[in-house]
Amino acid sequence: MLLRDRLVARIAEMGERPDHQRLAAEVLGIRNAPPELARRLVAQALVLEDRREEWALIGQRICAAAPTGPGVYQLRDAGGRVQYVGKSNNIRRRLRTHFAMRRWRGIKPELARVVAARWLEVGSELEALLREAEWIEEHRPPVNVQIGGPALASRGIPARLVRDVVVIVPSIEGGSAELVAARASGPTLVQRTRRSGADLQVHGPRVWRFFRGGTDPGIGAPARRLAPLVFSWLRGRGANATRLDPGDAAGAQEWRELLRVALGDERLFSERIVVLNSKIRSSARAPARRGTAATTLPRP
Repeated sequence: MLLRDRLVARIAEMGERPDHQRLAAEVLGIRNAPPELARRLVAQALVLEDRREEWALIGQRICAAAPTGPGVYQLRDAGGRVQYVGKSNNIRRRLRTHFAMRRWRGIKPELARVVAARWLEVGSELEALLREAEWIEEHRPPVNVQIGGPALASRGIPARLVRDVVVIVPSIEGGSAELVAARASGPTLVQRTRRSGADLQVHGPRVWRFFRGGTDPGIGAPARRLAPLVFSWLRGRGANATRLDPGDAAGAQEWRELLRVALGDERLFSERIVVLNSKIRSSARAPARRGTAATTLPRP
């Protein structure tokens, strides 16, 4: 018998003045609830069960439209309020777990009110981590447990990793890469750029200025203090990702050349590469052959 049917049957047995505390204890399994809380719990359970079929249909519609690639997603109620933010390597598969009928019996009221979803496809796990944290910080969804900013102290990150860095990861846009810039002091910036170097005249200086004291107004968003997520990822699953140290460049022009060489290396997303300053500087005097300004680090 469904939970709602059990509640309706017991209420009918009790007559015109049902004992909500007994109902909460005997049917919902919640003992010692104060009278008013018990009444609300019983009413809530009745409403939730009434909505089960509608919720299942909404879930089918959302999942059918969702992409199968990696990204972040929001679950929203009828008023457009974000109730939950999540990430996944397969958005459709993850949403199907949210709307699986086995979840209904223990579902949180906020998720039972979900009527729509919004998602953003990304090209890498690191970008998904950052976008998820941005949305949680922006919307403060009630179902998410962790809504505060990430902290270095709780992540056990080695001191050698807490430094200014640019991590180069795949982009959802073909022929492009995402430059994930993180300052040791906390701010982060994600900048998409063409691997051909066609737009480095713009994006190179923007990232350079980010490390010299702030963001470029043209980027469109203030710096977010999510660097602990970047450092933590580099310590674990991103250990083989290509990263550049802005401190290795003497100026904006040399920094742009470091980016150009790294972006142009065919091995960029298959293994970790590191750009050598000495060869970058010598290339200004004598053009180097393709790939000679990068070397491969051994896998840990």
